[in-house]
Amino acid sequence: KPALCIVSRRQKRTASHSVQAVEDLKARGRLGRPIVCSLHPGQELRLFCQLCDLPVCLDCASTLHRDHHCCPTHDVIDHHGDRIRDLVSTRLRPRLEQMEEVLQKVETSQENLKVRVEATASEIRAFARGYASAVEAHCLSLLRRLEELQVQRRNVLHLQSVQLQQGLLDVRGSVAFAERLLSCGSDAEILSAKGVTLRRLASLAERGYNPCPAAVAPDDSSSICFLPREPAGEVEGYPVVGVINWRTLDVSRCTIEGEGLRRGSEGQPGRFSLVCRDSAGEQMARGGEQVLVSIVHKEKKNCAVETVVVDNADGTYSVSYKPEEPGPYSVWVCVKAQHVKGSPFLLNVKKKFRHHGGTFHCCSFCSSGGAKEAICGCAGTMSGGFKGCGHGHKGHPGKPHWSCCGSTTEKSECLPPSVLAAVSPRGHLRTVEL
Repeated sequence: KPALCIVSRRQKRTASHSVQAVEDLKARGRLGRPIVCSLHPGQELRLFCQLCDLPVCLDCASTLHRDHHCCPTHDVIDHHGDRIRDLVSTRLRPRLEQMEEVLQKVETSQENLKVRVEATASEIRAFARGYASAVEAHCLSLLRRLEELQVQRRNVLHLQSVQLQQGLLDVRGSVAFAERLLSCGSDAEILSAKGVTLRRLASLAERGYNPCPAAVAPDDSSSICFLPREPAGEVEGYPVVGVINWRTLDVSRCTIEGEGLRRGSEGQPGRFSLVCRDSAGEQMARGGEQVLVSIVHKEKKNCAVETVVVDNADGTYSVSYKPEEPGPYSVWVCVKAQHVKGSPFLLNVKKKFRHHGGTFHCCSFCSSGGAKEAICGCAGTMSGGFKGCGHGHKGHPGKPHWSCCGSTTEKSECLPPSVLAAVSPRGHLRTVEL
C-alpha cells in the first residue's frame, strides 16, 4: 500500500514524523498542493505558531517565531478543525438550509409575481380596449345626438324663415299699395279704398309676426354646448362622462315645490325646493345656476332669516331656513338675478307650539290623592280648605281637563298666560304637577 513519507525516520530532524496512507489523506481532504512560505521560498508551512495563530515554516519558527510555541500542524489541526466543523454543523448548516428554503420561496414568489403581473397587464389591456371601445361608442352617440339637434333646430329655423318671408311679402305689398294709393290716387279713389286698406293694414299690424312661439332665436345656437365632466351613465358596462346640453334656462317657467314656502313655525326648520326649467317646461338636467333666496320679516325691520341653498346637480335646489320670530315674511327667490314666477312669496310663520306642563285629569282632588294644596288651572273651587277643583263644585268644567291651563282638549296647545288669567278667577298661574 503506497505511503507518503517526507524523510526517513533515521534522520534526527524527522524522527517524530508520522506516516499516513495517501488514500486516508485523500478521504480526509488533506492531500493537495503544499503551501509554501512567502518569506522563504521552497519552505512548506509545516508548523503552527499558537501565539501568532499563523502557520509558519521551519525557518520562520527558528527566526521570527523563535520564542513562540510552535508545533506541527497535524497536532493542532484536529482542534481547530473541530471548531470549524462545530460552527458549520451547529450554526451555519441550519442557516444554510434555512437560506436555501427562503431563497426557494423568493424564487417562487418571483415566478408568481411575474405570472400575476402578466395576468394583470392582460386585464389592463383588455380593460383599456373595452374602455376605448365604450368611449368611441359614446363619442359616436354624442355626434349622432348633435346631428339630430342640428336637424331639429334647422327645421325650426327654416319654418320660421318661410313664415317670416311670407309675412314680409304681405307687409311689403300692403305698405307699397298704401303708399302708392296715397301718392297717386285721387281723393275719390283713396276714400273708396280706405276701408279695405285700413282693415288690411290693421290686421297686419296686430299680427305681430311671431309665427312660431317655440322658434329658436338667431343666437340660440350658443345654448348647445358640450359638458365633458358631466356623468353620462354607462356604455357597454363602462362609466363614461360627457353630455351635450341644449336646454336654455327659462326663469319664467321655474317652479317652487313644498309647503315650507307658504307656512312655517317659530323655531322649527322649514324647507322647499326650486325646480329650474327650460323654455319647454322640462326640468333642467344639471345645476350650477346662480340662485338667491332671501326671507325678510314684513313688519319688523332688520329681521331676516338665514337660508341655506343646496345645489342637487339635477336642476333642483333645496332651500332650508329656521325662523326665530312669528309673523308674515317676504320670500324672494331669484335665478340669475331674476325673480321666478310668483316671487316675492308670502310666508306665514306661526308661534311656537306650547306643550302642556301639567296632567290631563278629572279633578285635582282625585288626581292628587286628596291633597288640599293641589291647585288646578281651571276655574273650579271646592270647600273644606281645598284649593283645587272637585267634581260637581263651582267652576268645574264637567269633563277631564289639563291641570296647567284648564283646557278640556287632550291633544291641544297649552293656553297662553293671558288666556289663563282671563279664565281663572283666582288670577294665579302657578300650578302643581299632579
